[in-house]
Amino acid sequence: MTSAPPPEELDPDALKAVTHPLRRRILGVLAAGPTTATKLAQALGENTGATSYHLRELARFGFVEDVPELARGKERWWRRRPRDIRWPRRSEQSAESQVLFDDMQRQGFEDDLEKLGRFAEARDQLPGDWPDALLYARGATWLTAEELHQLWNDYMELFRRYWRPEDDRSPEARRVLVRWLAFPDPGE
Repeated sequence: MTSAPPPEELDPDALKAVTHPLRRRILGVLAAGPTTATKLAQALGENTGATSYHLRELARFGFVEDVPELARGKERWWRRRPRDIRWPRRSEQSAESQVLFDDMQRQGFEDDLEKLGRFAEARDQLPGDWPDALLYARGATWLTAEELHQLWNDYMELFRRYWRPEDDRSPEARRVLVRWLAFPDPGE
């Protein structure tokens, strides 16, 4: 099994590049596998010029890469570049970065809820054990801020143990969305 990419922290320019709404949508489509700017434009209801430009910007910051082995003639293929991105601590972010990050989190939560709704609607039509694949747990515990950060690090270590690139997966494997959320109870 291939190991997960090393953790890396984004600089403000890269954060700005990845929080652009169309670029986030492009990355979402590329999560399913490589494609061209033309196919992206069709899938997203955009023009090819826009998707080409945003692909180049994403490539400039290392979020996507060219796939030359799929190219035919002038046709250029792109794929997501696997990265383990860590965000700077909020206390270390500029006011501008905080606004970008907050907006990106809001968009991410909305996207996650939409995908969860689509899974719930389609789950009974899935083959095998996949209808039972909604693993969910809710709980609360008492932690210090330091312990909460250690819990996060332990979770990331576990997640990285199961990470694999698309070309190193079982034919039975499906792309599984994994989310982890922990925050202090605002009622305390």
